[in-house]
Amino acid sequence: MIAGAEAHRIGKALASVEAWAAEIIVVLNEEVQDGTERIAAQYGAKVFREPWKGHVAQKNSAAAKASQPWLLGLDADEAVSPELAAELPQAIAVAGVAVAAYRFPRCTLYCGRWIRHGDWYPDYQTRLWRRGQAEWTGIDPHDRLNVPGRVERLRGPLQHFSMESLNHQVAKTVQYADEFVRQCAERRQAASAADLAVRPFWRFFRGYVVRLSFLDGWQGFSVAWMTAFYTFLRYVRVREEQERKEDCPASAPSPSATRGERAGEGGSIAKPVPTIRPVPITPGRTEP
Repeated sequence: MIAGAEAHRIGKALASVEAWAAEIIVVLNEEVQDGTERIAAQYGAKVFREPWKGHVAQKNSAAAKASQPWLLGLDADEAVSPELAAELPQAIAVAGVAVAAYRFPRCTLYCGRWIRHGDWYPDYQTRLWRRGQAEWTGIDPHDRLNVPGRVERLRGPLQHFSMESLNHQVAKTVQYADEFVRQCAERRQAASAADLAVRPFWRFFRGYVVRLSFLDGWQGFSVAWMTAFYTFLRYVRVREEQERKEDCPASAPSPSATRGERAGEGGSIAKPVPTIRPVPITPGRTEP
């Protein structure tokens, strides 16, 4: 597990594995001072403080510290359900040498309701793998486990408590959109009018109608709508950045040129007209 300032919720994640995990590894951001380390230690975790390197690099660092033959990757806002906890040891016991990893559904608690339809479910996650046979990859902050070998599926869900409130969801949406803009700039990827007009509509229609998010009540509608808004925000921010760069002049005028423009042709600066002792200027002469 990797963690930042997660004292308010990491206990639930660690409590869900404490009884059966042979070891618990937590890589904590070095600047965290909210008590996360103390809580992790209470559950028997080995805590390593490291500078933040990004989700992918941080998770690979945590995996490299594990010593057991099978590894389970868990985020601080997740918990292993009782159903999944019962399946995991059985899956490991019967896994043949060809099985490299297991994946299972992830179910998110959103505004008091478990979301079981739409774009958020089943949201399969590959999180249990044989040591040395998988590696975290992806583009921050959206990491994924790359497993070259065979991956089997389990039925028990991983519980997800990522959305603490609607304000928290909006804040994450803006944060992820900013990261998307940075990645597009690195790849020189542009946003078209079709991206703004079509993608958000399709994301809402796909989640709410095709994937039956309407069966999750008003929470399902909110998930579909916010997903569409996030899609729109990502691409409109890219478009905003494109136009900002186009409007920005290639080079700023030099101070001397600016002074010249204010003074008129020749680049000299007009002197203020004296008010106490006016000096008459003879026609045909220039002022000294």
